[in-house]
Amino acid sequence: MFRGKKNKAFHPFNILLFFVHLISFSLLFFLVFNFFWEESSLEPVFLFIRIATAYASFVLLKFGLEKIVGNVFDLDAQIDSYLYQKISYRNFIGLILLIPSLIFIYTFTPTAFTLYSLLGILVLTNIFSLLLIYRKNQSLITGNWFYFILYLCALEIAPYIILYKLITI
Repeated sequence: MFRGKKNKAFHPFNILLFFVHLISFSLLFFLVFNFFWEESSLEPVFLFIRIATAYASFVLLKFGLEKIVGNVFDLDAQIDSYLYQKISYRNFIGLILLIPSLIFIYTFTPTAFTLYSLLGILVLTNIFSLLLIYRKNQSLITGNWFYFILYLCALEIAPYIILYKLITI
């Protein structure tokens, strides 16, 4: 499935798809924010730009941190392959997510149920894609089980917990 660009995360096509990913996820978060917190003092355009900037910073910081960890432990080839697969799945999810986000922006007003359903589907597809990636790299993971658990806790789960705490405080 991932043979075309030889695991080059910074291929121009991946960069273009990252912008689609960024826009679609930011639109979804913008919809959720507008639905649950209506008393925003910002113009909608500035609010969207702020959400998109925060999301892009979060994703790029996480990506950079994973690249640094891979470089420190001399796992550049494995980390590049893993990050390419992860970026490819998330870009694909972003492409699919763009359609309902645009529908909710331009035609229908979303309900709480549809927003929760869309967020739930987003989380489930993200988990499913990570499980597919981990299954593909199972031989590498079983040889380094302890490091995989550390990686999973420190770089996959902890950033989302920290982000949740920052948002809710």
